[in-house]
Amino acid sequence: MKLEYIIKSNTSIINQILQKELNFSSKLLYKLIKNKKITINGEICDTRLTSNIGDILAISFDYEEDNSNIVSTKMSLNIVYEDDWILIVNKPAGIAIHPSILHYTDSLCNGIKFYFDSIGLKKKIRPVNRLDLNTSGLVIFAKCEYIQERLISQMKNNTFKKEYIAICSGTFDIKSDTINLPIARKDNSIIERCISDKGQKSITHYEVIKEINNYSVVKCILETGRTHQIRVHMSAIGHPLIGDSLYGSVSDFIDRQALHCYKLCFFHPIKNIFMDFIGELPNDLKRVNL
Repeated sequence: MKLEYIIKSNTSIINQILQKELNFSSKLLYKLIKNKKITINGEICDTRLTSNIGDILAISFDYEEDNSNIVSTKMSLNIVYEDDWILIVNKPAGIAIHPSILHYTDSLCNGIKFYFDSIGLKKKIRPVNRLDLNTSGLVIFAKCEYIQERLISQMKNNTFKKEYIAICSGTFDIKSDTINLPIARKDNSIIERCISDKGQKSITHYEVIKEINNYSVVKCILETGRTHQIRVHMSAIGHPLIGDSLYGSVSDFIDRQALHCYKLCFFHPIKNIFMDFIGELPNDLKRVNL
């Protein structure tokens, strides 16, 4: 697991290249320097020095990390894509992403820990995006902290795109629109969110792609990533997700909120190419003819 970069100009200070051209954080850079993981032309280098055009700057991430804080649990994983840097899985509903008191051994991170152990990858478990317990869809894991930093940065500048399929109650008068309503934690609740002037900026773009009986199949693209964002926004405009007992009501159609993260789009931080992935719909949503 090594990143190589050919120096493009003379008298460039190595630290500046790492921070300004390769976008390493100061914290990660300090760790790599301390562990002698940065070389020029195969030799460990002093990153305070200058380099020459054509020099090969290499950063190695082959060091082991302690991930013993997460219990290893064998789990069936629907792997959509994997390379040396990232792993993308299609998460079913009913599985938490992070371990907790209620999901200490059966979260997706527990399953990823078992998988990493099976392939001999001794790295921390780093999910980049989050999904609610009962939301299905694509989750990307970074295999080192540099990848995690770069993908989170893409999320912040809105070049990392997440698209969802939601089934909402009722039919929409406005078939395509943007919801820009701030979201905050609801008073006296550790789970529920609400629309509030005191909340964080929250933007959801939506488009109705099909209407069936008295519900609508809606594509949602998140510009921000607040907890329960789609669920709160759709409820706020009068079209809560079917099956969403927290912001709408239970449904005979499905026993969870009808929400699936079906598409991720981003620039691969190492390959430097645009990539997009589709996550197959789960069986409880396949009954809708999309």
